[in-house]
Amino acid sequence: MHLNLLMGLLPFAHSLNIISSNDDGWAEINIRSLYNSLTSAGHSVVISAPADNQSGAGSLNTPPHKLILPCEFNSCPSGSSAYGHNASQPRFNYVHSHPATSMQYGINEFGPKFFDGEPHLAITGPNVGSNLDVEIFFSGTAGAATYAVKEASIPAIAFSGKSGKHTAWNDHEPLHSRVYAELSTRLTGQLIASGTPYLPPDVWLNVNYPDVSASSCANPDDFHFVLSRMFPAVPLITDDDVETCGSKHLPSERKVVDTSGCYASVSVGMASSKEDANATMQGVVLEKLGSFLTCLPD
Repeated sequence: MHLNLLMGLLPFAHSLNIISSNDDGWAEINIRSLYNSLTSAGHSVVISAPADNQSGAGSLNTPPHKLILPCEFNSCPSGSSAYGHNASQPRFNYVHSHPATSMQYGINEFGPKFFDGEPHLAITGPNVGSNLDVEIFFSGTAGAATYAVKEASIPAIAFSGKSGKHTAWNDHEPLHSRVYAELSTRLTGQLIASGTPYLPPDVWLNVNYPDVSASSCANPDDFHFVLSRMFPAVPLITDDDVETCGSKHLPSERKVVDTSGCYASVSVGMASSKEDANATMQGVVLEKLGSFLTCLPD
């Protein structure tokens, strides 16, 4: 069987309950594209995301409150309640607060309405713009993912893509949204196929995609995933990473996404600190993702 077809079939054999969030808002097109891709792969997905753009909110978590202005892109009217859902699609939920709060409500309030059991996985993004090194500490995309891990012991993946601008859910779907959604579904499927536990305790994955355009990286099949680290290693100070690709020093995410040839970075982080995990935890993820990962060219 062709590898791409096989990868596409894997999630159907391992369908999960997934809470989907972001920091760009519930009506931004990237999260809707990812919803469509994940549900097409057989997963039960519930969106729980901020009512408006909350980029840079980090891990802030405050009770939601009634809206004065409309939701982003006029996706809900002024005066709407503190949280609610799309009239025609109750799986699309907004929370008028921060990304971490949205994740909290998705896990505790919205997910139980649709899931047969607990959420299995939390996915955030794809963020509009990269989340690399120090940006991670301020990223609401990262904040929502790490909330799920720390507070609910739900494994989480945060996805971010360099291309694009904030786009409404009802605009023409950009190429980068489709590509990032498909790539995220493939990585999710590979992790699921590796079996439970999907990630070790306190571990989350931070994934960054490079630019997508009609002339470069326009097809998901063009991409390669590389195990990386979020923060550049400091010589004589930073401990060795897991040994792979002939080295005990993983490339930084920034190096990966800046390498010509459509490379996406996959970093293993600790939710409690938002810092890189140690070589042991990296090794667990390396074994789980296996041949799905590749090496950067010399």
